Amino acid sequence: MKFFIHESSYVDDNVEIGEGTKIWHFSHIQAGTKIGMKVSIGQNVNVGNNVVIGNFVKIQNNVSVYEGVTLEDYVFCGPSMVFTNVMDPRCKYPQRGTEFYRKTLVKEGASIGANATIVCGNTVGRHAFIAAGAVVTKDVPDYALMIGVPARQKGWVCECGEILPKFDHEVKCPRCGLDYRLEREKLFAK
Repeated sequence: MKFFIHESSYVDDNVEIGEGTKIWHFSHIQAGTKIGMKVSIGQNVNVGNNVVIGNFVKIQNNVSVYEGVTLEDYVFCGPSMVFTNVMDPRCKYPQRGTEFYRKTLVKEGASIGANATIVCGNTVGRHAFIAAGAVVTKDVPDYALMIGVPARQKGWVCECGEILPKFDHEVKCPRCGLDYRLEREKLFAK
């Protein structure tokens, strides 16, 4: 095999797994899921039906990636962070199937900290950083640093992960040297 699945994990039929991917202890990958190359799926991870996971993604221990979630390349999901896929769940009135699930998109290079929650129906922008324990209830801009409950923007983060110093219109990352400009409350790499 060109990928690794620990013997304690279970992978349903009709799952695509890319070369170099590793699925560790006690995880379950459900039918229809597509996993890219060199993905690391930690211990006790559940990946729901029809999920799409890009290349070089890291999903730490105890994460459930429910149906309706798409993770683009280089996304990091910290330990025990949470995705949802139904806005108003009820046990007495089950809401199963794609007609009930709200889509969640996590764009390239975004990082989600430990124990954070991403409420369904939202998009996390490219290279955004969601702090540990934050609860995302609305779309997150590219490069945004989000903290708190509910999550609010506290600043900007470089593609390399460095929190950018305060600035008005332009800034250079002190760690990697990338240049950014702010236009209409959106950050762009130069």
